[in-house]
Amino acid sequence: MASIKDVGKFFVFIAGGLVAIIVGSFMIRGTMHMWDNPEDDKDQKKD
Repeated sequence: MASIKDVGKFFVFIAGGLVAIIVGSFMIRGTMHMWDNPEDDKDQKKD
């Protein structure tokens, strides 16, 4: 049977992985918007 510390480390590992995936997806989305042309961004805001 696993000790409480081992279970805690496992949950911290899972939580840290989820946070890393979420933050990474937002960073990728931000860089994609940076690469877009400014003219395209103005057209998209009107919709």
